[in-house]
Amino acid sequence: VRLFVERAQEVHPGFSLDAENARAIAQICQRLDGLPLAIELAAARIKLLSPSAMLARLESSLSLLTGGARDLPTRQQTLRGTVEWSYKLLGSAEQMLVRRLAVFIGGCTLEAVEAVCDTKGDLGLDILDGMASVADKSLVQQVQEAGAEARFTMLSTIREYAREQLAAAGEEPAVRRAHAAYFLVLAEEGSELVVSDPAWLARFDAEHRNFLAAIDYLVATGESDWGLRLGAALFRFWETREHLAEGRAQLARLLAVPGSQAGTKLRARLLFSSAVLAGEQGDYGSAQKLLEQSLAVCRALGDTRGVAVALNALAVNARDRGELSMAAELFEQCVGIWRELGAPVDVARALSNLASASKLLGDYARAGTLYQECLATFRAIGDEAGAAWTLNYTGDMAREQRDFAAARSAYEQALAAFRELHDGWGRASVLCDLASLDCDQQDFAGAQRLFGESIRIFQELGHKRGIARVLESLAISAVAQGKAPEALRLAGAAAALRERVGAPLTPAQNSALESALKPAHAALEGALGTSAWMEGYSLPLAKVVEEVVGKEVAQGLSTPRPA
Repeated sequence: VRLFVERAQEVHPGFSLDAENARAIAQICQRLDGLPLAIELAAARIKLLSPSAMLARLESSLSLLTGGARDLPTRQQTLRGTVEWSYKLLGSAEQMLVRRLAVFIGGCTLEAVEAVCDTKGDLGLDILDGMASVADKSLVQQVQEAGAEARFTMLSTIREYAREQLAAAGEEPAVRRAHAAYFLVLAEEGSELVVSDPAWLARFDAEHRNFLAAIDYLVATGESDWGLRLGAALFRFWETREHLAEGRAQLARLLAVPGSQAGTKLRARLLFSSAVLAGEQGDYGSAQKLLEQSLAVCRALGDTRGVAVALNALAVNARDRGELSMAAELFEQCVGIWRELGAPVDVARALSNLASASKLLGDYARAGTLYQECLATFRAIGDEAGAAWTLNYTGDMAREQRDFAAARSAYEQALAAFRELHDGWGRASVLCDLASLDCDQQDFAGAQRLFGESIRIFQELGHKRGIARVLESLAISAVAQGKAPEALRLAGAAAALRERVGAPLTPAQNSALESALKPAHAALEGALGTSAWMEGYSLPLAKVVEEVVGKEVAQGLSTPRPA
């Protein structure tokens, strides 16, 4: 009864519970089996019907409306009947709006409603007024988060009923197509911005389920061109949010749509994107095959830029597999192609990759020369981010050669540049490197502080692989301090996190980590070492982090990010 009165007063402030209406309200609540949604839907009609009139109509309507759903439990029949009763009290335009809203999953913005629900201008209703009206009647809810655009959501029971009405009206194909078109345009508009703009990333998070619904429609209807475009536009979102398995699965579906088989630049791009996600999951064989297909398409089309991009990705794949000579050869080819095309930024990136392969091959002199050329090119063209990453890689090389002064100088220059650029990923990465450098120089207190700051930034970014990397570095630091149980717990926690993301270390990285952990395994022989590792693997991430970097940072890790 209290819920009925509260909801009624929201839509009709002058309404109050009194001796005349109390009995009718109590009977309404009883007739609706005390179901909160059903009571809210009824109470929202208080402007139109008095409690006694509402009770009479409900008694009559529910008897009719639940008659066709005898296979449902009684409470579900009551709820469904109340939804249908409320829907049938709407005018025809509002009914049309409600059923068209059913195509959205996980809510929508007012802009989306305008684009999808009134594409042909046939609604006969002002969208803003219509949404306010159906919200007043509890058929949709308005959700407002600080700093974000208002969203409208529909409870699953209501959405299920509205979806049935959409199909019965014969409008579902057209409305779902309009839905797919809107989210394709949105995805293409923000496809590159999600990497660097938190507002766009948050918007993609909010529309995640709508994007997947659009893909479902395009696959089901064989809309190959739209499907390939949407897959290409969502690639950076999937990678940034580490939805690696989902992204791979969706791209595979889109590539399999009849009509997507033609050798186009768009198909080559999706093959490339799928390969990148496969490589990040450690499935190097599948990634290589996809990249070879992408390369073949680009060569057949005479797409020289596409050829260079595919060759670069094949080189990265070879490097991650440990085929370093092959990687260096492929990177050399990329440098040559980009020089011929006169693309200085791409030349610089290719030089950076070639330098990394040279370093891994032990040719530090050549790697140093390449990094210097790369840095000069980035600075000449004003690419501050490229220059910052090159300084970071230069610091890595100096650290490997035990030139700690040069390493610190390069890292600090890179950190200053990333701070100037407001690049969270760059800052977190360099802070982790500086912390590891402090460990090399036995400054474990300083390292602990930097590791904590790095984890905090990675947490803000929602980047689990970054957090795992810091945990692995912390494990190596613990080994150096003779803290074997802590080292193995941290390594176990990092392994669990990587498994959840589906992004294992490369073979070389895994080998290096295992080598660094050997003293800890030796100190805790057999079952003791396994027990410590499994403890870290099983513990909540926040608990593990709290042990090493403090409760304040760990608290942020216990709050899950949007899926």
